[in-house]
Order: sequence, then C-alpha cells, then structure tokens
Amino acid sequence: MLLFEEIAFRQTPIGELSLRRRRLSAQGEDIWEIKLNDGYLMSSRFVEGEIALADLALPLAHGEKLDVVIGGLGLGYTAEAALRDPRVGALAVVELIPEVIEWHREHLLPLGEAVSGDPRCELVQGDFFALARSPSGFFPDQPQRLHDAILIDIDHSTTHFIDPATVDFYSTEALEALSRRLAPAGIFALWSTDAEDPVFVEAMRECFTEVRVERVEFETPYRDKPAFNLIYLGRKR
Repeated sequence: MLLFEEIAFRQTPIGELSLRRRRLSAQGEDIWEIKLNDGYLMSSRFVEGEIALADLALPLAHGEKLDVVIGGLGLGYTAEAALRDPRVGALAVVELIPEVIEWHREHLLPLGEAVSGDPRCELVQGDFFALARSPSGFFPDQPQRLHDAILIDIDHSTTHFIDPATVDFYSTEALEALSRRLAPAGIFALWSTDAEDPVFVEAMRECFTEVRVERVEFETPYRDKPAFNLIYLGRKR
C-alpha cells in the first residue's frame, strides 16, 4: 500500500485542486485530503466537528420528512451524518467546486457512494452564499420552497475565509436573508474552527432565537490538550 497517493488533480478557476490519500504509517488508517493551492479544504483526520454539525442541529428540527440544506460538501461527513437521521426526507448539498461533486459521484471518496447514491440527497453545484441571499433561494424553479434546517460548513470560521468574497455573509443583513429560506421554527447551524465570535453571535440574536454555541472537543497528537470546533445554533423566530 502506497503511503501517499494523489487520486485526482485539476487546474480550476480558483486554483490548483487536488484529492490526496496518505498514511501516517504502513499500519495506519488512510487520511483523505482535499487541497486548494497550499491550503486544506478538508481532511478526514479530524471530522468530529463536521459530524456534530448535523448531529446537534437536526434533533432540534420539528416534524418528519425534514427538508435540509447543507452549504459545503467537502469529504461528505456532514452530509453522511445528516442522512443517518431517518427523519431527513430531502437533503440538498450546495458545493461551489464542481470537481468535488464529481469525485463523490465517481466514488473516488470513501463516502462518495453513501452520499451521492442516497435517493434523498441532491448535490447542487453553485455559490451557497449567493443562493442563500437570492429571492428565489436554493431552487430557482421552486422559489416558495422552505427548509427545516440549513447547515453551513464552508469557511474556516466567521473571520477566517476561504474566499474573501464571503466576508459580508456573517452579518445581520445576510442572516436575515437566509432566515427567509427557513420554514417556521427552522434551524440554522454553522461550523467554525476558531474561537467564539461575539459579533457574529450578536448578529445571530438579531435574526434567531435560542441562540447558543456548542464546543466540540477532540484529541490531536499536535497538542497536549484537546482541540475544538464550535457549532453555532439558532432557531427562526
């Protein structure tokens, strides 16, 4: 077994995109990574936060046959966690980079078949942030469609962006636009890898009720104490 393998590589309009598999040792588990230029979009080594994004948000949603939207596909861990919930009736995962969707559909990724092969799941190529603020929402042919939960795992945090163009999304105005795509009492949730952002929490409180921030800790060999992600949660008024 090779200790390192580049599964796929593409030159895209936003830079060099690569899908890689590596092992820390000959007996170790495979680590899957998606890199954009010199930065990591996603790594399978630490996925506790991505899974918790679905596991914490969806139990708060009301009803059956939940209509859920996830912003950001990555390696598919949030989507796969959402699909484990039997109440999810429809899941749309909005991903900007078409190659990432392609890799899932071609089953190049470990969760590719589980995510793209589930009949409840639709992989949508598009700009999540633009669609969230659009009057017609995530489905232009269904402008009245509302969602029971909207989960976001795109930027590293509310202040650490993959693309500087998203900086104005983390504002009251943008969150109000997104809340209009939620059904009554619908759930908003966002993943972050940085410390709590009090400015963003205040913006959430302008738009949602029951706002809280959950800390998800996990062990890492790089430090003596656990690392953490945060999950921001709120309910539409």
